[in-house]
Amino acid sequence: MVVDLLVIGTAITLGPIHNSAFILLLSAESGVRKGLAFLLSWLANLVVVIACVLLLTGGTPPDRDTAPSTGVIAAKLAIGLALVLYGERRRRRPPRPHAPPRWMAMVDRASVWAAAGLAWLLQPWGLVGAGAAIAVDADLSTLGSWLALTGYCLLATLGLIVMEMYAVWAPAAADARLNALRAWLDSHQEQLIITICLLAGLWLAGRSIYELVA
Repeated sequence: MVVDLLVIGTAITLGPIHNSAFILLLSAESGVRKGLAFLLSWLANLVVVIACVLLLTGGTPPDRDTAPSTGVIAAKLAIGLALVLYGERRRRRPPRPHAPPRWMAMVDRASVWAAAGLAWLLQPWGLVGAGAAIAVDADLSTLGSWLALTGYCLLATLGLIVMEMYAVWAPAAADARLNALRAWLDSHQEQLIITICLLAGLWLAGRSIYELVA
């Protein structure tokens, strides 16, 4: 479970779309406050999803070789295959001019509450669903599971935390460097999305097949 959460958490934090939007928020008026609202809302989303899973399981993983256990593995396999198919479909799609989505133009004028809502909108729900399926195996009677779940939520938020702290402690340098990063993310967005989907999907599908046949 720990390695799976590490892979999915890393895939989430590297996503280019929410990182670009977050940098735009930081560059806007009262950007630090808006960035903090986005960050906290993003983290709360991850915590809520994991909490819902744990409420359903009672903090106890299903026994191996039972219908619930097999169903969870099948769900992880389905998510993994869906990510692979999505990434491959985007890879095969003919290149076309990349235009920023319309909502990007409104980020500069977003309120603090709108920034918080944007975090929920931009969550990569396929990957978040994969993390939720993995969290079914958590056993809350052990410290290791608590640490793994906490680490997953923080890892999936790590990029935002680093950028927020950078903007707080070195605003002038952060503005220039983060906007350069946003330009790079925008120009490589398609490649990043494809790579993340393929790698995370292959990992999840491979692990699930192994669990089914082992």
